[in-house]
Amino acid sequence: MARRNDASTTPSAAEDAAADAVTEAEATSTGKKGRPTPTRKEREAARKRPLVPDDRKRARAENRQRMAEARERAREGLARGEERYLPQRDRGPQRRYVRDYVDARTSFGEFMIPVMFLVIIATFLPSVDAQFIAIISLWGFFLIAIADSILLGYLVKRRLRKKFGDDKVEKGVGWYAGMRALQLRVLRLPKPQVKRGEYPV
Repeated sequence: MARRNDASTTPSAAEDAAADAVTEAEATSTGKKGRPTPTRKEREAARKRPLVPDDRKRARAENRQRMAEARERAREGLARGEERYLPQRDRGPQRRYVRDYVDARTSFGEFMIPVMFLVIIATFLPSVDAQFIAIISLWGFFLIAIADSILLGYLVKRRLRKKFGDDKVEKGVGWYAGMRALQLRVLRLPKPQVKRGEYPV
């Protein structure tokens, strides 16, 4: 036999009954209500919220403000190296260890951009010999920086194996270290969290 739907068992009726019970209980405990019991119509009006804001221009401005604040928090969090704001490639204790090791070290690669600028300036010199020497020097410095990055990758992997275990070293950490070492220290993201010489343990 199907149960008859009774209006008194609907969620709104149940909420109203509960509200009445709470109000009556408060009145009984204090001896007076202190304010008139709101009617069902008043309670329903209080629960209603507009689906579309009345002032759309203001709502859009507030939304833009919230988005700008969220972007600023994400930018600052990325610069500080906070895990939740980092892209996937930078997450994890091993990647953090690699960043700290690279930032504590002085690498040839971080001077690549300044050297390139010097070579570009040298190409404007009237002496052909000076231009040739500058270009050869740039290629020599480039090869040294690559060799230094390869050595850095080897050193980082050896440290990670010692700290996390031989079979726990993540793939790509050597490349990750080399790419960070080729960037100017002031341009690295996340920003360096250690000073030079402060190698992670």
